[in-house]
Amino acid sequence: MGFLSPDSRFMRGLSDLTDAVWINILMLLTSIPIVTIGAALAAGHDASRRVLIGEGHATANYFKAFKSNFVRATELWLVFGLTGAALAYSWIVLQITPLLIPKFALTIIWAIGFEWVWALQARFENSFLTTLKNAFVFGVAYIGYTLGLLAIDVVFIGLVVASWFYMPQGEFLLIVFGYGSMVMVHIPLLERVFAKYVRSDDLKQRKIDQKAD
Repeated sequence: MGFLSPDSRFMRGLSDLTDAVWINILMLLTSIPIVTIGAALAAGHDASRRVLIGEGHATANYFKAFKSNFVRATELWLVFGLTGAALAYSWIVLQITPLLIPKFALTIIWAIGFEWVWALQARFENSFLTTLKNAFVFGVAYIGYTLGLLAIDVVFIGLVVASWFYMPQGEFLLIVFGYGSMVMVHIPLLERVFAKYVRSDDLKQRKIDQKAD
């Protein structure tokens, strides 16, 4: 019965999966007004990270992060939401061959920023412009990690599309697991990059505290 022990790898994995599904449901519900999608994405990243390190309860962590990130994340969502909608429109409606290269380039730039901006907003206290800039800086500087994040999302999107055409009854299950589960998978990659920056911030804060004493 070792694998059924609360401390076993199997049970911890099952607990994390349950939390991922619940965080995804919270993200879906709080994204209904559309304008709140940015806050939901930031809160999902924060709650997922805390779940994985065993800090607090998923629901309380989610709504605390949703509230604290709401204004800044909404500003960022206006940028990514509007540009994303414009790019989607260009791919669907503007079927003009000379526009293919610009569309590919702009879509890649958008995707790079999107993969990092919500985690940065949830993890660090910065201004709107600094967070926006850092999303692209991190995305390019850590291109290997960016490709890993994109690969995770592409696989999920591929499953959604394949299910739509070949197994429609599977769509409900994919919606339940949803992007919240993908965020949970993203966290280890993101935290591997953020670790040294978090340590740097902690060292700076300790030096400030020592000077104050």
